[in-house]
Order: sequence, then C-alpha cells, then structure tokens
Amino acid sequence: MPEWSPPTCSLRFSPRNLPRDRRTTVSDWKSPESAMAPKKPLCLPSLLLPLLTLLLPQADTRSFVVDRDHNRFLLDGAPFRYVSGSLHYFRVPRVLWADRLFKMRMSGLNVVQFYVPWNYHEPEPGVYNFNGSRDLFAFLQEATLANLLVILRPGPYICAEWEMGGLPAWLLRKPKIHLRTSDPDFLAAVDSWFKVLLPRIYPWLYHNGGNIISIQVENEYGSYRACDVSYMRHLAGLFRSLLGDKILLFTTDGPEGLKCGSLQGLYTTVDFGPADNMTKIFGLLRKYEPRGPLVNSEYYTGWLDYWGQNHSTRSIPAVTKGLEKMLKLGASVNMYMFHGGTNFGYWNGADEKGRFLPITTSYDYDAPISEAGDPTPKLFAIRNVISKFQEVPLGPLPPPSPKMTLGPLTLHLDGNLLDFLDFLCPQGPIHSVLPMTFEAVNQVHGYMLYRTYLTDTVSEPTQLWVPNNGVHDRAYVMVDGVFQGVLERNMKHNLFLMGKIGATLDVLLENMGRLSFGSNSSDFKGLLQPPILGQTVLTQWLMFPLKVDNLVKEWFPIQPLKSSHPQTPSGPTFYSTTFPILNSGGDTFLFLPGWTKGQVWINGFNLGRYWTKRGPQQTLYVPRPLLFPRGAHNRITLLELENVPPQPQIQFLDRPILNSTKHRTYIYSLSSASEPMELSGH
Repeated sequence: MPEWSPPTCSLRFSPRNLPRDRRTTVSDWKSPESAMAPKKPLCLPSLLLPLLTLLLPQADTRSFVVDRDHNRFLLDGAPFRYVSGSLHYFRVPRVLWADRLFKMRMSGLNVVQFYVPWNYHEPEPGVYNFNGSRDLFAFLQEATLANLLVILRPGPYICAEWEMGGLPAWLLRKPKIHLRTSDPDFLAAVDSWFKVLLPRIYPWLYHNGGNIISIQVENEYGSYRACDVSYMRHLAGLFRSLLGDKILLFTTDGPEGLKCGSLQGLYTTVDFGPADNMTKIFGLLRKYEPRGPLVNSEYYTGWLDYWGQNHSTRSIPAVTKGLEKMLKLGASVNMYMFHGGTNFGYWNGADEKGRFLPITTSYDYDAPISEAGDPTPKLFAIRNVISKFQEVPLGPLPPPSPKMTLGPLTLHLDGNLLDFLDFLCPQGPIHSVLPMTFEAVNQVHGYMLYRTYLTDTVSEPTQLWVPNNGVHDRAYVMVDGVFQGVLERNMKHNLFLMGKIGATLDVLLENMGRLSFGSNSSDFKGLLQPPILGQTVLTQWLMFPLKVDNLVKEWFPIQPLKSSHPQTPSGPTFYSTTFPILNSGGDTFLFLPGWTKGQVWINGFNLGRYWTKRGPQQTLYVPRPLLFPRGAHNRITLLELENVPPQPQIQFLDRPILNSTKHRTYIYSLSSASEPMELSGH
C-alpha cells in the first residue's frame, strides 16, 4: 500500500503500521481504488509523533530477503521464519474473511498464503472485476488487520482444484491455443492480465509499506508436460518488469517437478505431505537451491475429495510430527490448506487420472479450520507445535459458531427445465449442422441444451452413443420430454432409445468443472462429437445456452407452468419452497436425502452442486449470512437433474455429512478405495 500523510500530521502510515485491533466492515471499502488507501486516522498528540516515527519502520527500511550465508530469511534485517497457512478468499464469503484470518493468527501463524484466480477476475477479455467478494485488496487489508504477512500466488495457472486451474475458459475460444506455453496467443492474454493485476499489487509489496513478502511465478510448472523454459523466462521477466527487483520471486514444485519447474533467478521451494520422506525431498531441493532457507510451500494438512470416492482425512499425529520435524530443521512452511472453504457455484475443478474426476463442492480438506470456520482438534495440536518454536498470541480461540437445525421442509414442483426454455435462453437457440462446444458459443459454466429431431421412426431400442468419449461431462437425455437416462464422460457411454419420426431429442449437457490438474489439456465442454443413433449420425442441432442463475434470481417465483408431463417427473426439474427462521439462526448444512444430483440456490445464491446418490458429500454448507433472519422468508431452489425422491423433502442439520459414498461397487470399478493418495498439486 502506498504511504500517505494526513494533511495536518507528519506521521506516515503503512498497512503494517495500522493498529492490530482495528476491525473493518465491508462498507469501509467501496472500490479497488478506495481499498488501496485506508481512511485517515485522527492526528496523534504532537508529543507522541517523534517517538512513534522512530518506532514504526518506514517503507524505505523494510525488506524481506534471503540470507544465503546463514540459510535463513531476513525481515527488516532480522532472522525470520514463516509459519504460514493457505486460505482462499474466493472460497469464503467476504463477510467471513476477518473471522477466518483472525483464527489463523491466533493459531500462531505469521503469514497467510493465497492464490489469485485469473478467471474469477477477468470473466471476459478486457472485463475486470475486483468488487465485492472479488476485492482481493480488501482481503489484503484484512490480513494486515489480523497482523499476517502475505505470500501471493497469482499464477497465471494456480490449480487449487479450481475451475480450469484459474485460467479463463474464454482462452479456449481459440481452439488450437497451447496453454501454459510460449504460444503467442496465450502469452498475449497473460501479459494483458498481469499488466492490470501486478501494478495494483505493487503498492502492497512489503518494501513499499504493504504486507506481501514474496510472490510465486506460475505454479508447479514442473508437473506440466510442456516444460517450456522460454515460457517461464518470459513470466519471470514480466514479473520483474512490473514489480521491480526488490520483491522475492519463487517457484513451487513437487519433488518430481523441480527439474522443469525451477528457474535460475527465482527462489526454489518444494511441496510435500506428512507421508513423504522429508530428508530425501529436502536433499533433492538442495541440488536446485544449495544455499538459503528450506521451504515447504505446501505441507498437506488434509486432501481434496472427488465425487464417488471417500472423504479424505489425514491424522493429527502424522501432520504434527512432520510439522515439528520441519520446524526443528529451521525450515519455513506453509500448511495447505489451513482453512479450505467451499467451491460455491460452478467453481470446482477436476483431475484426470485414468478418468475424469470432478472435485466436490466442499473444500473442507480436513483442514485445521473446518469448512464452517470452526477450530478443530487438528488446529489445537498444530498450535501446540508452533508454540515450541515461536510466540503464539495470548488468548483463547473463538468457539465454534452457532449451528441451526430446521425441517424437514417439503419442496414444490415448479416445472421441468424444458418448460422454462424461453426464460433460460431468451435470445433463442443457435443453429448448427453439428453440435458446438460450450466455448464456441461463449457458455462458460453450467448447462447447455442440445436439441434435434428424429428423422426416422425408431421402433426398437436403439443405441445412442457419442464417439471418442465426446460427452463432456454429463448428459441427460430426453425424448419428447421424457427422461431416458444419462451419458457420462469415461463412465457410461450409451443408452437405448425409441421414438417416432419427428420426435424431439433433447440432450442437456452439464459442465462438471474443467480440468485443474492432470493432463491439463484444453478441456472443452459439451458435445465434442455428434451423437450417433444406431447407424445414423445426428445433425441439425439447436443449442440453447442456459442462464439458470438468471432464472433463479429474476424469474422465480413465477406461476408454475401448465405441463403435459407426469406429476412425478424425472429428468431435469425445478423444485422450490420458502421458509422462515424464527430465531437468530446460525450456520447450517443442507441435507437432501433421496435426491440424486443437481444444483441448489438459497435466496438466489448458488450454493453449488449436490450428488447425494454418489457422495461422499451429503450436505452443503450454508453460511449464516446467506439467510434472512427472524421471520423473513428464505427461498430455496433445486434443479434436480435425474430423479426426485417420493417425498421431495430437505433438512437443515447442525453438522456436516462429508463421508457417505453410495454405490461403491459401481463407483470404484476403475479405482480401488485402498489406493494411496498421490500428490496432485495445488
């Protein structure tokens, strides 16, 4: 943050100079620009000014550097070791940022590490959003107020189990683009983005009076097949040109990625978890960074969850033992994650490990601070280890937040998705002989409906299939509005249909999240190949890019539409109800017993995906600020994609259910439940 001076005071302030106990509200920050300058404080008595001017470090004396002679960091010239934790502002509602950061500081951390997802801030080329929950400068200010320094990881690729690893999907409008390489199209987009982002970051660098002590270039690039050294050199030069030569730039890679991910001139760090051989990995790191502090930039406190696999956990003794061993070595460490948060909306990513593996809505991660922001036994154990090596703030951690139960509530049928096409796609369909991808029609997230008409009568059950695994990612098939079944990427490749000539064939395609790790190839969504019915290639398609969130926010509640479909429908269907909260309420967890798969909104906010039938996640975290208090009517809307339970009810519970995988035999047909977790990269 730039220094500034009140008109009648000579004392200069910087973010680190602000009082530790001053708290701010959302209203304190009105724009990215206003977030760059705090409100002017009252002038201090003139007798205190000389003393405080001596006590408070000025920007031109602030530094964070590597002391290679003594294998350590120096902060303002003094030995410094960071014990950090990862928290992602984009996975936590803005009103809860301060709470989560305060708990991290009270746990003994002195640094917070976080990514900047490019696609969260540049939804369209040249259109930037740093407002509201995307105001990362307000988040930097909250970190300052929590007395936490910052390690920033701006990408351009971040992984993070986030949609497309943080890269914007509009890059794929150039189908031949080569991501994360020296491809001129990719570099032009990266340069344009960083010329917007990095100048805004510059005032927040530590030596400028801010709280950012170091910045990562790219992310685990050694795990990417391209190994394009020219690309990494280009990024390093770009960062230096926009941020100057005083900021510490670094790389992070798993042990196997150090060869391609490290670059001369950038400080090399490594990541690994409690189960890995620390001595061996740090020994390997020394081949690339012979002198300087040892750094583990991602020490895994837990792990991510995939739909259809068990909820991941890592034991407290394993985590604390590894942490204590690293701290005894004098290493600096960042714990990934310290608070996981939630993949609200459509923001989850996916892996590709033999098949497509989408990430769950919950990003609880078995982290020390739970998805709902509560301290866990793991946190207290970690805090105890940290206290052996550095001062931990005095005072107890806040207790768990109040939790609320409610229900069961009965939901009411609003109508089949097909009934609302005029509202979901008011601009009308796009016509093409062959089906087009989401990216080709500028549909980033969610759903698109593909429609064609049968040119012949199909009187016997006939196979419908899409060549070359061309369903990305999940298709819900209907004939004349009647649900026929599902096609799924890598998992279910065909259906058998019948229909009369002229019958309407609708295929609703769901984007389940673009690849964030694995091959990380361009992950186009939709029908990538034309479907084949029997021996006939289906052509002449109408494509409806659906704006489901707009319908939920702007059109519901609307009068239920008259429909010729059965009263107990199957296939993509909207259900909703309203409910009051009669007391002060609290955080809660939405439980959908008997429902199959779909999307859920509360008061127009997209909570994310549910997949009750597959698991392991059975509840969705509902933060208290999303709910209207004391008698006001809250509205919940579900888009159920397959089958509605006989009693369409929901409940709100006071605790999460994150580990209840269903139909294990089917889900694990390609994967053993006992296989060890392999490093995925973050």
